[in-house]
Amino acid sequence: MTRRRWIADEALGNRAALLGEHARHLAQVLRAQVGQEFEISVEGQVRSGRIAAISPERVDFDLGEAVFASQPFPITVAISIFKFDRMEWAIEKCTELGVLRIVPLIAARSEPHLASAASKRVERWRRIAHQAAEQSRRVSPPQIDEPAKVKAFLAVAKNGTRVLLSEVEENALRNLIPPFGPLTLAFGPEGGWKEQELREFGQAGWQPASLGPTILRAETAIIASVAIALSLLGRA
Repeated sequence: MTRRRWIADEALGNRAALLGEHARHLAQVLRAQVGQEFEISVEGQVRSGRIAAISPERVDFDLGEAVFASQPFPITVAISIFKFDRMEWAIEKCTELGVLRIVPLIAARSEPHLASAASKRVERWRRIAHQAAEQSRRVSPPQIDEPAKVKAFLAVAKNGTRVLLSEVEENALRNLIPPFGPLTLAFGPEGGWKEQELREFGQAGWQPASLGPTILRAETAIIASVAIALSLLGRA
């Protein structure tokens, strides 16, 4: 039976701990006991862990040998902010699929009230990603950045293959996926990219692509694109 994996909140030497709500879930919901064994992710490495002490606010583990664990794929997804409930779903699924980083974007057509509230949602998004990372047995959750405007994002997003998803582009996404990463995929708001933004992406060296003639909801396009990328990365 596959052991459940937890991402440690605290670690020192051969000891690690879960804290707060994290610990309460293990102690009170799952009713864990001293001596039970789990896998514990610590600083990018997974090790076997045996519960040494347990309380509602803290669960301590004695760490053992290292356990093989696959690393996240070198995929960054830049998501123009959209309705929060659907965006949370997209973040959860991107985490399960194994993306390395998620960047919330404030695009020209992002709804103003969502854009202004986004910075207050980041910690919630990180908690969702943390929970999804444990559920999907990742070594660590993806990095989730603070919301950024498109120009600021373009100024720092300069590595690897960069693909801009656009409904009007005829070039298929599958034709632009490299054999190896890193890869960055950018998704526009529900109203689409403005012409000025398309020019800025082009001037920054981004390649436009589409998922075909069907108009997809934002979260569907994100998950479909990541799945296509994953199926093609490492094919060489």
